[in-house]
This record gives sequence, C-alpha cells and structure tokens, in this order.
Amino acid sequence: MGISERREREKGERRRAILNCARELILSRGVERVNMEDIAQKAELSKATLYLYFPGKEAIFNEICEEAAHGFLEYMERGTRDGLTGMKALRYLWRGYERLFGNGEEMLVIFQVRNYLDTWLPTSPHKKEIKSPHVNGIVRIMHAVMEQCKAEGVFDPALDSGAAVRLILMMFSTIIGNVAYLPPEKRNPSAMLGEMSNTFQIIVRGMAREGVEHSRLDIGAGGP
Repeated sequence: MGISERREREKGERRRAILNCARELILSRGVERVNMEDIAQKAELSKATLYLYFPGKEAIFNEICEEAAHGFLEYMERGTRDGLTGMKALRYLWRGYERLFGNGEEMLVIFQVRNYLDTWLPTSPHKKEIKSPHVNGIVRIMHAVMEQCKAEGVFDPALDSGAAVRLILMMFSTIIGNVAYLPPEKRNPSAMLGEMSNTFQIIVRGMAREGVEHSRLDIGAGGP
C-alpha cells in the first residue's frame, strides 16, 4: 500500500471515529448539548484538527443521518427488486429495519439528529422536498410497496399511499421520541422496538381491503 492510500485509509478511519464519538455524546447528553469542542475532546483531537474533517457539528450530524439512510436504502433496493409480492416486500422492509436498527441506540441518535436538523423525514404533506436523495429513495420505495399492495387486492384501493407512508414515519418518530427524551438509564430500546412492531401491525391492518384475512397482513409471517 502506497503512502497516499495509507493516508486516505487513516483519514477515513478518523472520520469514522469522529462520527462514533458524536453518536456516543448524543446518546448520553442529547443532541442540543453536544458541540464541536465536546466531540474533539471525546475523539482526542484538537478543535482545529476536527475542523479539517467537518466544517461544523451540523455536517457531522447530517453525515450520521445520511449513513443510516444510505444503508437502509441499499437494503430496500436489494430486496424489492426481486419480484416480491407487496406484503412480502413489506415484511422484508420491516425485518431490515429490525436488523439495522434493532439495538435501538441508532434509532435514538437519528431521531434526535433529524429533529435538530429538521430536514430528514417527510411527516407532513406540505413539507418541501427532502434534500437527502437517500431518504427520498426510501420514501419512493415505501410508496411503491403501498401501491403494489393495493394492486394485489390486499390494501383498500382508496388508500392514499403518500399519506400512509407519512403516517408510518410519524408514528415511528413519535414512539422513538418518547424514549429519546427519557434519561439514558430509563430507556428500554427492546420495548421501543416491540411497540413500533405492534403499531406497524395495527396500521397495516387498518389499511387492508375489507374482507382480507388478518393472517395475510401479519408483518412477521413467512419468509421474504
């Protein structure tokens, strides 16, 4: 490995360490109480060195969100291009969410950062286009899955797919928010994920076409 390649690798490793330090601080203190000096100290860097990697804490927070969105979007794209039925695609998406964010901590970090930046999730029909192409991709796939479930006769044909996607995101955000504002020692990520699963299941059943059996709507049923 050449000198330039080694330097690039070391630079990438340091960026990763900075992001991990920021995550830890957000979990323990809350996003509003984290600043560049805190992150530099946690990462054992001078502030001047930290600014060589990121122009400000907003850039650090935005990269945390973008990394999570990019990872989930890649997972969604891999699974939904394999010709799954609408409900199988929905189950696939939920299992991916559990695998990527199942420890709960990443969800709590992203929720706090997203609220701080106020640019990450489209929970209102009047909200402007989200700047993140990754988040737009996630919303686009979720919308397509809703439309597919309607076309296959599982969801009510009158369902507004855009409103359904916003409802799911809003309910998830509300549940995560209730936990995020608790002191760290009182948080229960496992219970949070269980509540999200129950809420998602209720929403899915509420979107169903009349007469569809509940067994067809189980988000935890069957294979992919």
